[in-house]
Amino acid sequence: MTESTQTTALTVGQLAGRFGITVRTLHHYDEIGLLTPSERSPAGYRRYTEADVTRLQHIVVYRRLGFGLEEIALLLDHPESVEQHLRRQRAAVVNRLDEMRELVDAIDRALEKKSSGMKLTRQEQQELFGEGYSDEYAAEAEQRWGHTEAWRESQRRTGGYSKQDWIEIKAEAEAVTAEFLAAKRAGLAADSAAAMDAAEQHRRHINDRFYDLSYEVHRGLADMYVADERFTRVYEDQEPGLAQYVRDAIHANADRHG
Repeated sequence: MTESTQTTALTVGQLAGRFGITVRTLHHYDEIGLLTPSERSPAGYRRYTEADVTRLQHIVVYRRLGFGLEEIALLLDHPESVEQHLRRQRAAVVNRLDEMRELVDAIDRALEKKSSGMKLTRQEQQELFGEGYSDEYAAEAEQRWGHTEAWRESQRRTGGYSKQDWIEIKAEAEAVTAEFLAAKRAGLAADSAAAMDAAEQHRRHINDRFYDLSYEVHRGLADMYVADERFTRVYEDQEPGLAQYVRDAIHANADRHG
């Protein structure tokens, strides 16, 4: 044994500490021939050289990748270069990363469904709310308002709604829109009693079903109906100019209750 080898060789305790494994594990690896120390001290104690350390590095990586000890022994005893081992390990890690990303995506989808407050399948959501409803829209809504108490209150209330509840909510919303349409088609101004009454029904629908809605907040919501084309399209697809009419009626109703 050379002086340099004596200096660099590690004891079983030192090697265990470096890799965060137990001495008992190293003893087991020695017993099954997976990692036999290249040297022994004059007193017979195990001494691990640099080559042993490199072999253990591969063992640890393969173990973390889920390989059994027999599989690892076959892999390590096959005459390959360190580079080949590293390339195989890298490929295995990348494959595991892809699997984990898919798992994370699946968990995220489950969380989105849970946080959306809807006990509905994707097909049921599309049937009730149309093709325009999407996870991306729900995620954007949470990003914009998730910090507000109104959002949290909405999640608390809707979290217990059944499919039948959502069917009723949709019917209520459609009835309110029908009131706006009737007033507009009758030639009534947005500040007419009929239009303002429809606006008040609109406010109460949100207030009763989702979150406490003050008149001032209702004004801000109404402004979005003309500022965000996605909201505008919901009304414009039914009647040109309806979004602006609804906005003006909501403002008029807020003024009436101011």
